[in-house]
Amino acid sequence: MTTPEGSADLSAPALRKRRASLSVMIRSLAFLALVLATLIVVAPFTVLLVLPRRMCLAIVGRILKFWLWALKLLTGLSYEVRGRENLPQGPCLIASKHQSAFETIALQVILDDPAIVLKRELTFIPIAGWTMWRLDHIRINRAAGAAALMNLLRDAKKRLSDGRSVVIFPEGTRRAPLAPPDYKPGLVALYRSLKVACVPVALNSGVFWPRRSLWRYPGRIVVEILPPIEPGLKTTEFEAQLQDAIESRSAELALAAKVPTATG
Repeated sequence: MTTPEGSADLSAPALRKRRASLSVMIRSLAFLALVLATLIVVAPFTVLLVLPRRMCLAIVGRILKFWLWALKLLTGLSYEVRGRENLPQGPCLIASKHQSAFETIALQVILDDPAIVLKRELTFIPIAGWTMWRLDHIRINRAAGAAALMNLLRDAKKRLSDGRSVVIFPEGTRRAPLAPPDYKPGLVALYRSLKVACVPVALNSGVFWPRRSLWRYPGRIVVEILPPIEPGLKTTEFEAQLQDAIESRSAELALAAKVPTATG
């Protein structure tokens, strides 16, 4: 693939070699400090998790929006959402590319009370994890084997019946931009079981918020909601359509990202 004119070369090696400037380091650490300070401040109020779920959801939503605002203010990293018109009227299955922690925050703001599939261990984290548990996201115990898949299907059906869309990261973990895809079977099982449209989501967050890194680079993350894939397709056809949609568009977004060619 060719790099669009005016953009940095975003091949995987180029991303690994990128060095953060002193300004990027200071601004990134300031954002991290603010997030930690927020968690410390709200710690005494975790007793409020006994409040009705809707009230907890409203409080958490304000905190997440504050973090996204602070991200832009402190690090110069903003985001835009494209393709909202592709979301069905009712609850659906949403399959999102996963490149950084950004989307675990942003998708809760972009979507209307989604149920996110996540590792059970994350809910053990003080404050943040307890909140994810209270908001009734879908927790999976990967060590449970076949039982984990059965529980996933059961819980996903329950969230759909409650009017909530189910969000899953098909690769199960964060992947660097342009890295070869590694889709897991859980998504196909959900698609076949839930019998609702599956909406692919492409993004380029890993360009600006690299996984396993403290640094947040200035720029604009693009989250693009793609046309839904209707239920009822054969497994191979569904997998091919979904992966082609997410991977091709995510690669295009990464290559089109405006990244400083020199950050050192």
